[in-house]
Amino acid sequence: MKEVLREIGMIARALDSISNIEFKEFALTKGQYLYLVRICENPGIILEKLTEMIKVDRTTASRAIKKLEMNGFIEKRADPHNKKIKKLYPTEKGERVYSFIRRENDYSNAVALNGLSETEVEILFNLLQRVRKNVEKDWDYVKKGNKRNY
Repeated sequence: MKEVLREIGMIARALDSISNIEFKEFALTKGQYLYLVRICENPGIILEKLTEMIKVDRTTASRAIKKLEMNGFIEKRADPHNKKIKKLYPTEKGERVYSFIRRENDYSNAVALNGLSETEVEILFNLLQRVRKNVEKDWDYVKKGNKRNY
């Protein structure tokens, strides 16, 4: 059997490492850019939804959100209907950095997909979405305290 997940992991780690180096100038530490991107793309998102999107636990997300807030990239606002609910919004600084992150993402996509036809890119995208959906089922299952049978 081909080690597909190994290949995906190597790609993800390489891109993450590049991003962490390139985003240092903005004082974005390991992985924080992922949170900032999702908040910029979904202003008013709540922490629980953000954790589901990024596939991390609440504690990890809370730490990253706190740092982003302290560094002025995002702000929390109380929901007008329920003050206990805190919604996350990018600040002006966060929006400026987001545009840089988007350019880096577009560049990385172009590098990664270099030499592939539009059809191959479409097939790859569809296959990766199917793989992600398969993994999400296990992620949800384990997240709820269950053990996988292997």
